[in-house]
Amino acid sequence: MKKSKVITQLLIFLGILVVVNMISEKVFLRLDFAADKRYTLSKASKDILNDLDDVVTVTAYFTEDLPPEYQKLRTDFGDMLIEYENRSGGNVVYEFINPNKSEEAEQQAQQKGIIPRILTVPRKDQVKQLRAYLGAVLQMGEKTEVIPVIQPGGSMEYSLTTSIKKISVVDKPKVAFLQGHGEPSPNASVQVLQQLAVLYDVEPLNITDTAEIPSYYKTIAIVNPTDTFPQSHLSKLDAYLNTGGSIYLAYNNLQSDLQSQYLSTLPDIGIQGWLADKGITLGNQYVIDADCGAVTVRQQNGPFIMNRQIEFPYFPVVSKFSEHPVSKGLEQIIMPFVSAVSYLPNDSSVHIEPLVFSSGNSGVVSTPVFVDIQKEWTQNDFNAPNQVLAIAAEGPLAGTALSKMVVIANGSFAVNGEGQQQQQLNADNVNLASNAIDWLSDDTGLIDLR
Repeated sequence: MKKSKVITQLLIFLGILVVVNMISEKVFLRLDFAADKRYTLSKASKDILNDLDDVVTVTAYFTEDLPPEYQKLRTDFGDMLIEYENRSGGNVVYEFINPNKSEEAEQQAQQKGIIPRILTVPRKDQVKQLRAYLGAVLQMGEKTEVIPVIQPGGSMEYSLTTSIKKISVVDKPKVAFLQGHGEPSPNASVQVLQQLAVLYDVEPLNITDTAEIPSYYKTIAIVNPTDTFPQSHLSKLDAYLNTGGSIYLAYNNLQSDLQSQYLSTLPDIGIQGWLADKGITLGNQYVIDADCGAVTVRQQNGPFIMNRQIEFPYFPVVSKFSEHPVSKGLEQIIMPFVSAVSYLPNDSSVHIEPLVFSSGNSGVVSTPVFVDIQKEWTQNDFNAPNQVLAIAAEGPLAGTALSKMVVIANGSFAVNGEGQQQQQLNADNVNLASNAIDWLSDDTGLIDLR
């Protein structure tokens, strides 16, 4: 080959490399071969990034020289930030800081809210403990959001996108907790409120004081009412649904006071008839389950009084969920004194999907019933498996407009209580309520990432 031809081909090759390099600076392309598409941004993330009208600065505090599994986390987070930067048209910028380089840097990271993790790291012939930082701080203008610890996989994207949405939103959507029918105050559901406060403004609402329910409320939450709903209030709820609104209802019509030891059906406060018009029926039997929680019973043992834990089938421990966004990914919920939900829509254009089921070893008990703590349960008692305990409905539920509802046949499963009665709840009890209200309220699709 002639020397001039070789030089020409080399110049062409170098030219191609220059062009490719210039393009690569403008376009970031990552092929995702993972089975679960963990490296592909969701539509929700893309939409939120496209809507950014100001710069979000991400400061990632990551320790260097991490063990391989944590180093991969750092690499994955870096790749995700590159994609966020490109998807946002440059409205996401980032930098990595190693807090372990000095005591001052560590103090700064901790003051920002980044929590160190203690890792055991092999070093030559010995094992050392390392304070590892794996967090990030996001800032837009005066607003700041902290991710104390970055979690791998889908949680990484959810944390990052949710944090961006939280600091970029100007006016948070509104969610109302209905009052005036014996419902507990919103503060009685403090764990649910803490989760909702990330993306929503939550307010109490007494519809006695309004001519109609404002359509700016994304969702009306009705939690454990005990007093009668006047027909005018039910009509207002229907009118609200007919504006495209959404309703979250956590309620059952069973008396659940264990102190009396007698369980019975409560009179209809208007909710049952209102639901029946929509093809939804709350059962009048208690669901019992062999997979259940326990109650503490005090027993005399000689001169001593001892506490004993006894399994109590009226406290089903639920671990069977549908793949619907409200219930997908949940692991375990405690549903004390729950009834079943049945459904047969009056309108074929209404779609109803079950969300939560009792186990294959469940049954039902008709009311009234005397609660015998010492009862010896047999397999014959659990002869009604897979009872539906919660449903999601979509369609023209009250009129012609498309609307949504989630109905959970238990009013107190996500209520902490107030004052001295307040208690910490099982995490997935809170997640079910938050997921439901999020699915009803949010039109960005973030619920699919939760």
